[in-house]
Amino acid sequence: MASPSVAAPRLDALTGLRGMAAWLVVLFHTRLLLTGWLPAPILDVASYGFLAVDLFFMMSGFVMWLNYGAALRDGGLRAAPRFWWRRVARIWPLHAAILTAMAGFAALLLITQRDMTGYPLAELPMHFVLVQNWGFTDALSWNHPAWSISTEMGAYLLFPFLVLAARWETMRPMALALLIIAAAGLLHLWFAMAGEPSLGGQIPRLGLVRCVIEFAIGVMLAVLWQVWHTGHAGHTGRTKLALLFAGVLVAGLMLTARLPSTFGLPLIFAAALLALALDNGPMARALGSPALRWLGDASYATYLVHFPLLIAWKLAFVDGALSLSPISFAAYCAVLLALSGGLYRWLEKPAQAALNRALPMAVKRTAKVR
Repeated sequence: MASPSVAAPRLDALTGLRGMAAWLVVLFHTRLLLTGWLPAPILDVASYGFLAVDLFFMMSGFVMWLNYGAALRDGGLRAAPRFWWRRVARIWPLHAAILTAMAGFAALLLITQRDMTGYPLAELPMHFVLVQNWGFTDALSWNHPAWSISTEMGAYLLFPFLVLAARWETMRPMALALLIIAAAGLLHLWFAMAGEPSLGGQIPRLGLVRCVIEFAIGVMLAVLWQVWHTGHAGHTGRTKLALLFAGVLVAGLMLTARLPSTFGLPLIFAAALLALALDNGPMARALGSPALRWLGDASYATYLVHFPLLIAWKLAFVDGALSLSPISFAAYCAVLLALSGGLYRWLEKPAQAALNRALPMAVKRTAKVR
């Protein structure tokens, strides 16, 4: 296993995939405003855009292992506070800035005696500290997509303990593959006991478990990637084919044998993610292109700002038929792109750097995490 001083590899294809996934979420939230002119097949795809979040969770676990697994293994729990601080520095400033802007909007609603249903003031502190989706509330509110950031925070808190729970890097690939299948089975069982057939259902109740289990699957995928990525080219090629075959097989079983989606979809995503990470062919190069890498870099800003922007856009431009024209939707996308890039460059990255420089002395004394 690489020492903590060795930089983690940059997988440009996954960065591009993250950018595309963020825009699938955008399309999911805007789809009902586009029914008048968007082709039905695209609307059908958009209705499944919520599943992009499951890819985010797996990619997050994958990246956390590659970036921090070795340092946490070497430093133990003494290294955990530094890891936690760096993750807070990464995700909290932009979230807090957007939530503050929404609080200002809610204050205007309150002053003008408008409907405050979607902005419960009593829950606002939970949103600021990112625990709003830990089972404390019954419905999504404020910036709805931030529910997944709340659950990611939960996964980050558990990650050092997951790293130290087993010598993952010494496990055989078959054992890891079986553990991934078992994790998907546990996820399905949890949803089945709640009477929920869809991964996107009952988010306030089931979202945290959904995130933690898929995050753990991502960690195991990263360990498999490390094993197979360093293998011979022919072996890696056979591995990719086997993974793609496994994904197609699971998809076929879902269609023909009615394999539950809460079990089958995580396995399909896992196989596809690992195959893409191992790939260096045309698809990987396309996803790793400069344009898609930029979308990926700005994807966190896109994900967090698109929903409040949509609220403002609907107030300003949605007609009585509750629809957006093609021109209005194109303008929304252009503004969202500009906002995403601006927030990433001038708020997200500077705030992250400032918080990392302000690392408390007590945390600085702990084992070093990149």
